[in-house]
Amino acid sequence: MPALTLAELQAHLGGTIRGDANTRINGVASLLHAEPHQLSFLLSSKYLVQARASAAGALIVPDALDAELLQPCLAVANPHASFARAVALLQPEPLLEPGIHASAVIAEDAVIGAEVCIGPGAVIGSGANIGARCQIGALSVIGPGVKLGEDCFLHARAVVQHGCILGNRVILHPGAVIGADGFGLAWDKSIEGGRWLKVPQAGRVILEDDVEVGANTCIDRGALDDTVIETGVKLDNQIQIAHNCRIGRHTAIAACAGVAGSSTIGAYCQIGGAALIQGHIDICDRVTVSAGTFVTKTIREPGVYTSVQPLMKHEDWKHNAAHLRHLDALVRRVKALEEKLKDN
Repeated sequence: MPALTLAELQAHLGGTIRGDANTRINGVASLLHAEPHQLSFLLSSKYLVQARASAAGALIVPDALDAELLQPCLAVANPHASFARAVALLQPEPLLEPGIHASAVIAEDAVIGAEVCIGPGAVIGSGANIGARCQIGALSVIGPGVKLGEDCFLHARAVVQHGCILGNRVILHPGAVIGADGFGLAWDKSIEGGRWLKVPQAGRVILEDDVEVGANTCIDRGALDDTVIETGVKLDNQIQIAHNCRIGRHTAIAACAGVAGSSTIGAYCQIGGAALIQGHIDICDRVTVSAGTFVTKTIREPGVYTSVQPLMKHEDWKHNAAHLRHLDALVRRVKALEEKLKDN
């Protein structure tokens, strides 16, 4: 791992040093587990006790807290973002050497850019175009006509189906599937009993620059128009994005969320884990949806939205659920009583 002094970190991150600027760091860790050669961070005074007890060799801290600690500190405006940049410097993602593994299968008319790495068992389809410095992990599949920008990183077993487009610096984690068919079905009553007919999905998926897609996340291709994931969107593991959706720039969606077809999520939104977004609705910019929330209608105003029933004992939940079944009848009775009071 690279080793940097606190002064060298400051040159990359900015901020103000308090203590020994020559403190040498070659790793990162939490406050609890950091060792003298490692860097850690704290976000607020809430963690001062842990920080004072930490064995970390240096800390990244908020501007106002550097005088309250004994360790060498780099005081910055945004410790979390600065620590993220420090991790990238001190523990960079391992990069593979450029080259094509002997077991990779590459179509003759595929275009492979400079310094590309293609791992064992990877498949590159006809007419695909792979930009410079991309890394294609083992057993990944790039379908016919796919276009990858520069510096993309597809981890093992990532799949990009035919015709899809990835911008620059896109990251796909293991098992991500980009461009599988959307769940398009039409009910055919022409035969006895009826049957479902598959609606061919003619659109694509477009991932713009700096999109990151988590492990086993699926983004379906559009039915007619494209499914679009805009610049800087971050998707966690095991998310389902259905056909014809659009996710606005720099939105983050946590694990196990599901977005049904033809929905639009605005820019700078945060969608909590296991949230569900119903189809054919719009969510405006800068909306936060809490974990486990079911969004059933369009949201037109920024803010935080929650619809999670609080945890309770099972017996209490059963009683409350029984009352909920009669809620509509109760509302009608209350309205009737209100009308009688008006008459009196």
